[in-house]
Amino acid sequence: MKKIISALTIALAGISLHAQVVPGIEVLEQDGFRVLQGRRVGLVTNPSGVSRDLRSTIDILFDAPEVNLVALYGPEHGVRGDAYAGDHVEGGKDPKTGLPVHSLYGPTREPAPEMLKGIDVMVYDIQDVGTRCYTFISTLGLVMRACAKADIEVVVLDRPNPLGGRKVEGTYVREGFFSFVSQYPIPFVYGLTPGEVALMINEEGMNRGQKGDLEPLKCKLKVVPMRGWHRWMRYEDTGLPWVLPSPNIPSPRSALCYPASGIAGEFGYLQIGVGYTIPFEVFAAEWIDADALKARLDSYRIPGTAFRTIHYKPLAGSRQGKLVHGVQFFFTDWELAPVTLVQFYVMQAVNELYPDHNPLPLKSTRMLDIISGTDYVRIGFGERFRVSDILDFWTRDVKDFKALSARYYLYF
Repeated sequence: MKKIISALTIALAGISLHAQVVPGIEVLEQDGFRVLQGRRVGLVTNPSGVSRDLRSTIDILFDAPEVNLVALYGPEHGVRGDAYAGDHVEGGKDPKTGLPVHSLYGPTREPAPEMLKGIDVMVYDIQDVGTRCYTFISTLGLVMRACAKADIEVVVLDRPNPLGGRKVEGTYVREGFFSFVSQYPIPFVYGLTPGEVALMINEEGMNRGQKGDLEPLKCKLKVVPMRGWHRWMRYEDTGLPWVLPSPNIPSPRSALCYPASGIAGEFGYLQIGVGYTIPFEVFAAEWIDADALKARLDSYRIPGTAFRTIHYKPLAGSRQGKLVHGVQFFFTDWELAPVTLVQFYVMQAVNELYPDHNPLPLKSTRMLDIISGTDYVRIGFGERFRVSDILDFWTRDVKDFKALSARYYLYF
């Protein structure tokens, strides 16, 4: 019997090893960097751009004799991850390679023409989080626009969507609410890899600019697909190491929870774990009775979602050192869970229990609206704090988007 168990363990280990996803940077390397040979290369990346053995894409391309890497481009947080969320990224020189670094998260978000001089091809390699308001796909689109103007090809080294490729939730961005955190008319959770997003916005005329430059542009585009990734896979299924793409997404679980709490965080009255050890995984405040909130949420019977009570003191932020009480949430069935609606159910429960704690009107509602992609969420939900008041609106675009985005699937 022990021999059978040992053989089975070895076989399963072999399957796991064989099934490990190979990211685009390694596929490019295994192909001898063919698409880059004889060309001067620019690279948009951050610390999440790594191989399975944690070699930086910067170093892989810089050390490859076949590649002439000449410049680096830093999105939010910088190419080496040395800028905090929202902080401007400085240009200069990369201390390890000596290459020039151009900031794409400072005075300009789209590369200026002088930043592209001497570049024949632009490579993009960043781990995305699968939620529309994260800025990396916005950077990708603006880089594609700049390269379209300069007749420079863009090569996207593909990576997994940590939420998988099946989950699509939320409404499209509405006219008047496009911004760097809502740059495309896509749902809040869109179920595509960075390469698939690039193909779709390029082919569908979605790649509009900012500051009045709204004419969609199409660039020369090539995607280097992963090997071994399938749409059912969330990040923990890939066998890949997780390198946090930004400070508040330290784990794949953080990426899963981000679309379930990020909008609530913009309402400003609940602590959602940012500044504590479990960012985006909780809803809490000093005045909440944790047991009462859990009981109310349990009564809703939200599919695929469970709650437990929690009490903690944030380590940073406006509630630093204050004891807060609330719930931590878990997805017991990811496919069934209405992920983006969890935060609205929590706010509904809080309003039922504590009607005097109304977070509206806020001093400023603009960021809440552009992250939501519309003011309907704030206005429609804020009247009574009932999920039923926004449910049809929030889900109305999902079917159409699934049909549209399926045209650009690279994986099944």
